[in-house]
Amino acid sequence: MEYKKLPDLKALATLREIVERGGVAEAGRALNIGQPAVTKRLRALERCFDIELMVREAGRLRLTSAGERVYAFSRLVMDHQVELLGDLKQLKAGRDRLRLAVTQSIGEHLLPDLLLAFADAYPDYRIDSRVGYSRSIHTRLATGLADLALTEIQPDHPDVLVQKWLDDELVLVCSPKHPLANRDMLLVAEIPEQTYVLRERESSMRITLDDALSDIGVDDLPIAMEVGSTDTIVEMLERARHVSFLPLFAVESAISEGELHQVRIEGLRIRRTLWIARTRANLDNPVAEAFIKLIRERVPD
Repeated sequence: MEYKKLPDLKALATLREIVERGGVAEAGRALNIGQPAVTKRLRALERCFDIELMVREAGRLRLTSAGERVYAFSRLVMDHQVELLGDLKQLKAGRDRLRLAVTQSIGEHLLPDLLLAFADAYPDYRIDSRVGYSRSIHTRLATGLADLALTEIQPDHPDVLVQKWLDDELVLVCSPKHPLANRDMLLVAEIPEQTYVLRERESSMRITLDDALSDIGVDDLPIAMEVGSTDTIVEMLERARHVSFLPLFAVESAISEGELHQVRIEGLRIRRTLWIARTRANLDNPVAEAFIKLIRERVPD
C-alpha cells in the first residue's frame, strides 16, 4: 500500500466542517483557523486524490460526485477517531466499557431493566448504549463503531457473529374501545379494511411486517400515520381510531391487563427472532461476555 498518498486527517476534518457548517468561513471559525488555511487544506486534499472535490455555484460551494464520496469517507474516519479516543481514554482511566447498539423497540421496552441489572451486577463495567435502525446498527458493527448489538433483523456480514436471543411475534392490536375489539379473529381479506398507525418504513418491525404481508398478497394498507416510537403508537391506539401491528414483547403486558386487545389473523402468524450480534474482535471482551450472560439469565417470560 502506498502510505505516502494517504489523506491528512486535518484535511478530511476540514472538508467535513465545510460541508456541515455551510462554507469556508464557518469551517474556519469551527476549526479556529483562518479562511486561507481552510482553502489550503481543501486544495491539499484534492491534490492527494488528484480530483476536484468541491465547485462553486451561485456563490456557494457544493460537493462534486467525487467529493460526496470523500465526504462520506471523512465522516467515517472522524467518527472512528472519536471512538478511538474514547476507547483510549477509558483504558487510561482503567475502566472497561462496552459500546452497545439496540433497536428502538428493544431500547424502549427491554433495555432499561437490563442496564439497571447489569450496573448492579457489574459495577466496574460500563455500557454506552445507542438506539438506531437495524441496518445502521449492522453498519456500526461492521465498521467497528459498536461492539455488541441487540437487533430485530439478523446481520449478514462475515465479520459479524450472531446468536439467537429471543423469540418474538408481530401481533395486531387495538384499543378495547375499538370496533374490532369484539372480534378475536380476522380474515386475511379483512386486513386492508382497517386503518393503521405503524412504525416508519426504515424500522425493523416495519420491514418484517411489509415482507410478511407481501408474501400473502397484501401490498397496500390504509396507513393513517407512521410513528417512530412503539410507545407513542400504543398511546394513539387508546383513541380507538386505529389498529397496529406491534412486537409482542412490547405489548404483552398491556394485552394481559386489558389495556390492548389482540386480534389474531386466520392462517397468519408473523414470527421473528431477536438477535445478539457482535464483531469477531469482541469474542474475548469481558464486558460483552458478562452482558450476554446476564441477558440470557433474564429472558422475559
